[in-house]
Amino acid sequence: MPYLTAAVVLIGVLCVLNLLLTLGLVRRIRQLSEKNVQHAGPPLVLGPGSTIGEFAAVTVDGEPVSHDSIAGLVGFFSAGCEPCHKLLPQFVTHARALGRQNVLAVVAGDDAEMVAALTPVARVLEEDFDGPVAGAFQNTWTPAVYLLGSDHRVVAAGGRLEDLPVVSPA
Repeated sequence: MPYLTAAVVLIGVLCVLNLLLTLGLVRRIRQLSEKNVQHAGPPLVLGPGSTIGEFAAVTVDGEPVSHDSIAGLVGFFSAGCEPCHKLLPQFVTHARALGRQNVLAVVAGDDAEMVAALTPVARVLEEDFDGPVAGAFQNTWTPAVYLLGSDHRVVAAGGRLEDLPVVSPA
């Protein structure tokens, strides 16, 4: 009987040790996978060389914008989108360097804080996902960023600013 008790205790200790090691490995794998996440990018229809569609809209400041009046950096954001909020500070920094006339930001949903952060550095539109600007870009994903040339063609597109070449005024 003492042998049986010792065997059960030994197996129990080994099981607890195995459980602790497994939990430690899972935790470490999660930490490593968060650091090395490969960004597949959003499903964007318009790629480099594409022409954006015609549109006309009015910014939150009452300024009219259209297909013919935009070139430079264009960003699509939405309320409640965690990646959008993570991209926002970097987008604002780049927008400030480009100048307000070279940046257009489209915010879907009701996010007054995001609009307030973007308004000083970009022309900001609030529209639904089926709005005229999203339709012109055939955009259904946020965050999405586009770099447009002076010919209103897409130079680069992606879900992060790192997906674009050096962002400079068109």
